[in-house]
Amino acid sequence: MSDKFVVTIARQFGSLGRPIARKVSEKIGIEYFDRDIVDLAAKKLNLPVSAISDNEESAKSAFFNMSYPLGMGTTSIQDAIFTAQKKIVIDLAEKESCIIVGRCADYILNDYKNIINVFIYAPYADRLRNCVESLNMQPEEAKKMIADVDKAREAYHRHYCGYSMSDKDYKHVMLDSSLLGVDGTCDVLVDIIRKRFNLINNK
Repeated sequence: MSDKFVVTIARQFGSLGRPIARKVSEKIGIEYFDRDIVDLAAKKLNLPVSAISDNEESAKSAFFNMSYPLGMGTTSIQDAIFTAQKKIVIDLAEKESCIIVGRCADYILNDYKNIINVFIYAPYADRLRNCVESLNMQPEEAKKMIADVDKAREAYHRHYCGYSMSDKDYKHVMLDSSLLGVDGTCDVLVDIIRKRFNLINNK
């Protein structure tokens, strides 16, 4: 087996990137981090998780609604949250091989040697169906969530990273999850990870 490695996964809302990441972590046998990073950031900042999440969402909204000048209001809180999460992402990467979902991990770890940056997407119709069938949303609620979350994630990523979360120049793998579904997409990623990091004994 090679040295420690990291797989970062950015995803469109409704593309089922989170369950795909979870399955990959189970098959490879490495830790998977997503909202866990929010919990850790909350502890570092001595804030309840709800405060982190609320400020995260309101600050994201501020970015694209131009409600607050950058560096003022809720954005300053968001900056503190991002700084805390950045430290956590770096610490996780240094500690062990892992999968990190979102949190601008591709940008934060841009100098990390053993890394694969993945972007998972899907056509709008498939994402809408996933929201209704897998996430149990009403169609109108699903449409609003797709629009709002996509816009927020993109604004957040552009603000802190300086480029789109789907920019191919910063990704090693881009997969349409509707082609093979959760299990099939997982299998493709597992094969890529095993070959890239020479995990010949990992089955």
